[in-house]
This record gives sequence, structure tokens and C-alpha cells, in this order.
Amino acid sequence: MNRACVSARLPPAAQPGPRRPSAGKPAFRPRRALSRAPGKTYNASVRGAVITIRCDCGGVGYVPYDARWECPTCHRRWNTNQIPAEEYWGIMRDMRRMRIIVLATALGIVIPLVALSVVLGFRILLLLPVLMSFWFLFYMPRWRRRVRQQARSLQRWQLHPE
Repeated sequence: MNRACVSARLPPAAQPGPRRPSAGKPAFRPRRALSRAPGKTYNASVRGAVITIRCDCGGVGYVPYDARWECPTCHRRWNTNQIPAEEYWGIMRDMRRMRIIVLATALGIVIPLVALSVVLGFRILLLLPVLMSFWFLFYMPRWRRRVRQQARSLQRWQLHPE
């Protein structure tokens, strides 16, 4: 049986016309700007984690490295440039390395399985549930525990308000 893909076009009278704005709604709603300001180039490979700032008055803020935050209650300004760049980016490198280890381990399991399935046939894929259970029950909990332990042992900096 042959299948065909058919696309239909409405006759001109049945096609919807241009939308008219409602009485309470604006005719044009501008979208968020997709371009960035000059000098603010987005590069995901060098983006760091946000830094948690706890003010003396109890306010909490989350800002990226190399940014300022003003407490909404006491109006103190905190600058994350007080954190040494080598220490901050060293932490980011360590966290990135932990993610790469997981990806390399996953590829180290998947690639031989795919290669064996080509040689031995799809019967080898019956091992897939065993490998997946090993991955989710043993490897990932151990990895998460290591990442949490490393995150808890991170250095804390004492920033001074400007």
C-alpha cells in the first residue's frame, strides 16, 4: 500500500486575515532582545556558577562571578571581584572535570556495547538492563556522593561590603 503526504491549502476566502489588536491589548509586543551589548559575548564554556552572598542583615543573593549585588533590605553593595580569580576558576575546573568523568564512563560502557551488538547481533543488547541497573544503582549514587562532598568542602570567602 502506497502512502502519500498531502498538504492542503485553504482557499483565499477561508484563510485567516491579519490579526487585529483587541481593545485592551497592545498591537505589537516587542520580543526580548536577542543581541548582547558590545563586549558582553556569551560563551558557555567559560560561564561559571553563581555565587551565594549572605548579607549581615540576613538577605541572600545569587550573582555570577565578577558582578555586584545590592542587598534589597539594607542596601549594602557586595562585589564578587574580591574572590581570587584563580581559586574560583579552579573550582569551576574541578566541577567540569567531574562532569567529564561521568560522560567518559558512560561512553566507555556504551561504545563497546554498540560494537559488540554489530559483531554478535542484537542478543547482546539483553545486557542493557543489567548495565543500566549497575549505572543507576551503583555508579551514579557514588558519583553524586563524591560531588556533594566536594561541594560541601569548598572554600568560603569573607566579602566586605563596598
